[in-house]
Amino acid sequence: MSDSRQALSIRAQKVRGIFNQFDSNKDGCLDRSEMAALVMAVNPRVKFTNEQIEVILDEVFRTYAEFILEGPKGLTFQGLLRTYDDGAGDVDRDFDALGLQLDSSSAVGNGTTPQEPYIIVAAAAQTKGGEEEGGCGGGSGSRRPSELSIADDETSSINGAIRSTNKLGAAWARSPNHGRAYQDTWHLIEDLELHLRRLDSKIQDKQKERQEKKGRGIVHGVVDRRASADWEDGVDNKGQAIGRQRRGDDDLGSNYGAFKTALAGFREKCANVQTPEQAFECHMAMGQCLLEHHWHEAAINSFELAVQLIPQDARARFLMGNAYYSLGKYTDARLNYQNALEAGEVNTVLWQGLLPQVHVNLGITLEGEGMLMCACEHYREAAILNPDHYRALKLLGSALYGLGEYRAAEKCLREALVLKPDYADAHCDLGSALHAVANDDKAIQEFQKAIDLNPNHLDALYNLGGLLKDSGRYRTAAEMYAKVLALKPQEWRAQLNRGVSLLGAGDYEEARKAFREAFKMTNRVEVYDTINHLKQMQKRPKGLTLAIASAEQSATGQHDSIADVDSMFMIVENARFRTAPHSKTTAREFLAYALDIRNFQKHTRLHHCDISDLRRRVEECKYLPGDSKSTGALSVQNDKVVRKAELEKILCQLLGFLTPDTFQGAVRMINERILSVLDCAGSGRVDVGMFFAVLAPLCAGPTDKRKRLVFDVLKWHISPAREGIIPYTDAKSYIKYLRAIYLPDQGVSELAEVRGDAEKLQVSYPEFLNMFDDTNWGFGILNTLVKLETGDCVRHTGVTCATCNYIIIGPRFKEMTKNFNLCPTCYSEGKVPADINLEEYVFREYSSKADIMDQFKIFSSKKGFTAAYTQTVT
Repeated sequence: MSDSRQALSIRAQKVRGIFNQFDSNKDGCLDRSEMAALVMAVNPRVKFTNEQIEVILDEVFRTYAEFILEGPKGLTFQGLLRTYDDGAGDVDRDFDALGLQLDSSSAVGNGTTPQEPYIIVAAAAQTKGGEEEGGCGGGSGSRRPSELSIADDETSSINGAIRSTNKLGAAWARSPNHGRAYQDTWHLIEDLELHLRRLDSKIQDKQKERQEKKGRGIVHGVVDRRASADWEDGVDNKGQAIGRQRRGDDDLGSNYGAFKTALAGFREKCANVQTPEQAFECHMAMGQCLLEHHWHEAAINSFELAVQLIPQDARARFLMGNAYYSLGKYTDARLNYQNALEAGEVNTVLWQGLLPQVHVNLGITLEGEGMLMCACEHYREAAILNPDHYRALKLLGSALYGLGEYRAAEKCLREALVLKPDYADAHCDLGSALHAVANDDKAIQEFQKAIDLNPNHLDALYNLGGLLKDSGRYRTAAEMYAKVLALKPQEWRAQLNRGVSLLGAGDYEEARKAFREAFKMTNRVEVYDTINHLKQMQKRPKGLTLAIASAEQSATGQHDSIADVDSMFMIVENARFRTAPHSKTTAREFLAYALDIRNFQKHTRLHHCDISDLRRRVEECKYLPGDSKSTGALSVQNDKVVRKAELEKILCQLLGFLTPDTFQGAVRMINERILSVLDCAGSGRVDVGMFFAVLAPLCAGPTDKRKRLVFDVLKWHISPAREGIIPYTDAKSYIKYLRAIYLPDQGVSELAEVRGDAEKLQVSYPEFLNMFDDTNWGFGILNTLVKLETGDCVRHTGVTCATCNYIIIGPRFKEMTKNFNLCPTCYSEGKVPADINLEEYVFREYSSKADIMDQFKIFSSKKGFTAAYTQTVT
């Protein structure tokens, strides 16, 4: 440890020597002229033009803006140190090139803050979550967490130029994360660098011409610095967004063929060197240089040639993964990162600085595929390998938030902020985590810190707007959403929420304009329904005021503010609701639970997963069925207990039709509702058989097949499986889990006591069905759920709910005495119009237009039919 601290202290002293050498006016910062002198001095073999110098300085001053002093504007010593820490140059090489010497009298161990392993980061913005979903995310309650990115790993100086050195001439050249060891490599890369710079100039000129033809300048957009901070890699901190800077044949047009010919010439030079090691270094250097200039496909070709020469090199696989990620090819990127891990773990001493970066980038790639649980495992591993890795801790916290584990997320994000207090993304995600646990005051403080650090932080502005809206501060919330729209004009969710906030503030006209704009952006039917709902409410006396008050009550859970005086509805006790005789109307108490389960089913998309697909996954699962060669004793429980990440892989196969962002949302709800119950001890491991059995009732398909699969899974739960029977204790445990997950308000099931030793009792399939279908102690609500599955998409056009005034979608409940209609939600909550007070309310359910037409068959005359139809739709 002392040797490491001494090395870090010497490194800081060398940077201080370089800084003092070029701080000619001794004002404590390097202005543009002083930085230009430094760039040219450490690159004596490169002839820069004035335009190239200006581009380099613009990039440095933009990327490290937090280290720029406002008065005598320039880069501070800490900023220069950060450029070297990020891998934008090599301290030893630059120090020697300038002919400087270290003062031997300098004290060692002066408290220099230890830095992370050699990491060069290139910004890359990826839209998880979505969205984003996305803020906290991810991303995250009102929005998912900060979006993620990956960087390229290329060794470069502050300006990106690569300089020559003698073979094995310095320590940096022998490091697996630095430099070039052969003279010929430097000559090759200098020529390639100049060639790529000329191409960059041509591409920029073409872009300017295109923009001028459109009558506007080049639009660079907003670079998400958060993304550059998250992605790890070993290359350069240029602040460029992945995808936006990708180069391809379209950029060069007819000149692309000449570019390919030139690359072939460079690769031929690599192949003609004396040793395989030198050829490997040449291909790696070419790949890094191409990656830095965003020629990702060409870089991949170079890295593949390098891997062919030395397959066990972890860094080549790592860089190839970065290139694939930049192209959006997450599967290829993941495979290369996994190969890099395998190669790195063979020699952990050699690759100890690279392994945390590989884990972080692999985690980010898995998030890109929607696999949050798997990503968390790699973030944890990175934090274990490097406890000071604040990016890994932040990403872990954001991923945990995306899984609904808010307390654990808060802990990780606070640890990241201890290591890096000015981490805007961590402040934003911490604010979302605090909001999720109802600590709104501190959440506002964290969002404000993120905005103070980055006034254009979209997620912080959006999430703060959502928090303020939820707390009733509508005017301020509308201002936050307006700022989001100023940065991202096509963000329809921000426009929609701005409309809601303006409505809450009483500005109806502006709210209506905002809703119309949101509808133009997305054309979603729910936005259209909202606009129609507002039109209907405007026609009612005090309609808008009551609608706002009702929304506030729903958000806060309080129903005593105006409900007794001016409310549009009143809530009556369950005993006053009756179903019409000789009808199949669903009882109010059952519908409330069925609607809740149905909403969970919709959000997780389990109703799109056929029960036959689930059976196939169960049969293919390596954990089930039980081993038929067993001796007959019950299997040890731990044999079928797996990590949550393994279950996520199974879910990915079941729900493979979902987009990554939607899949993340589904896993989050499953983790919050199902896995939290199955893993009540918090061990992170779950009984896989019980997990399958709990999912089965919510999958699509006939109910008898759903129940049969549950029985078969419980039968396979023991080894060996016994034909036609399951242990009574397993059946009872399953029913308890089922009710605890889907019917938590009804308490844990207490099945009828049985005589004899329960441990030895067996249950046949018919007996299990009786247990399952029991309305009071089983899961008899499944029949109501199936009815909703087939009828809750029916839209009763022109028929609105008498209390909420929305068009009724799904079952319609008509009160037969006063002829008013209720939507399923209002019916389940016991809401009736405030001006209709009856001793009892008699309801008939209409699930579809066919139900309405059935009653007309009893009328033989056209007049009677017309009268009945008119009464029905009133």
